[in-house]
Amino acid sequence: MDGWILVGTRSELLPGEFRVAWDGDTAIAVYNIDGDLYAIEDVCTHDGGELAGGPVIGHEVECVRHGARFDVRTGEVTCPPAYEPVATFPVKEDNGAIWTRDDR
Repeated sequence: MDGWILVGTRSELLPGEFRVAWDGDTAIAVYNIDGDLYAIEDVCTHDGGELAGGPVIGHEVECVRHGARFDVRTGEVTCPPAYEPVATFPVKEDNGAIWTRDDR
């Protein structure tokens, strides 16, 4: 799959779980929320910390460093101190495999 990065399989990314894949220097956090898959850049726009591993509340991930929250569906900030959204990326499935890519 040209340009797509393998994240894993559906059986390896169960609801409530996440996985980080790398597209070059870009860390992409892929979340399974209630069976739906979302991918965002794994960096808090407030101070550059990782988002993966932070608590997920509904469709929001919270940065463990300062509490900024981002909607994984849109990348929009839902709680400061961050003010800039995070990048979102496409996710697709093919024969049980999950793929993403940095399409910027």
